[in-house]
Amino acid sequence: MIDKNYKRTLKAYGVSSFSLILIFLIVVFPILYTLYISFTNMNTYHWFNFDFVGLKNYIRAIAVFDSGFLEALYNTIVWTAVNMILQLFIAFVIASLLNVKGLKLKRIYKTLLMFPWAMPGYVSILLWKTGIFNSQFGLLNQWCNKFGLETRNWLSTDFSAFICCTVVNLWLALPFMIMIIDSGLASIDKALYESATMDGAGALRKAISITLPSLRPIIGPAVVITIFTTFKTFDVIYLLTLQTGSQTGSRFNTIITYAYENAFITNNYGYSSAISIIIFIILASFSMLNRRKENEN
Repeated sequence: MIDKNYKRTLKAYGVSSFSLILIFLIVVFPILYTLYISFTNMNTYHWFNFDFVGLKNYIRAIAVFDSGFLEALYNTIVWTAVNMILQLFIAFVIASLLNVKGLKLKRIYKTLLMFPWAMPGYVSILLWKTGIFNSQFGLLNQWCNKFGLETRNWLSTDFSAFICCTVVNLWLALPFMIMIIDSGLASIDKALYESATMDGAGALRKAISITLPSLRPIIGPAVVITIFTTFKTFDVIYLLTLQTGSQTGSRFNTIITYAYENAFITNNYGYSSAISIIIFIILASFSMLNRRKENEN
């Protein structure tokens, strides 16, 4: 009996140890190594013989205004806020329409809305770039010609590139938020709406008093996840405007694309690692604040 318990305990410790080692190698070690590199001047010319430079990379990012980091951070905050607000609003409107009583072909509509989510992101982004935004044969400029409007390079300026990137990001991200809100709306007891109608409440009053409070615990985690993914968006912005060999003229950078350019274009790995650590601190701080708020509630 003792031998069996001993073997079970030993087996449990073995599995736990293996899991801890795996977590360390996959999660902890890359973070620690990135932190170590962030204090060095590692680059193409100092690949093996790099030197310790202390906080120089962090000071350059935060204190030097023309370094590009602060502008990229500002762009990232605006990008995240705009996309998050639009996602919530549009997804709520579409999900509400899908839950209108008596709506026909509801399942077909929901299936079609999932189509952007099912397509590979890389393919979708390039289809938008070549099929919609292309300055020569893109659909937008074809429409402009048809209605006698001036054609333009839609991805050539920072503002127009921001708008185009936002549209594509919404195309890719909306299905997830629509699905979450649609599930939340379907779970609300219809008797609450009937009682509110009998009390003379209008559509707006029902939405404020019943719908939004009922959806809050359901969409809350989805909002946090979406904020994280939107903050870290890379593929949409890079493939539309910054891809090597097909730059459009826009220099719209977020903190992720800025880190990528410093690592793989200018090969300044020490500085890029410092930016990565700053990103990690921002996201970790947001996560902890959100967790504390949830515990308080």
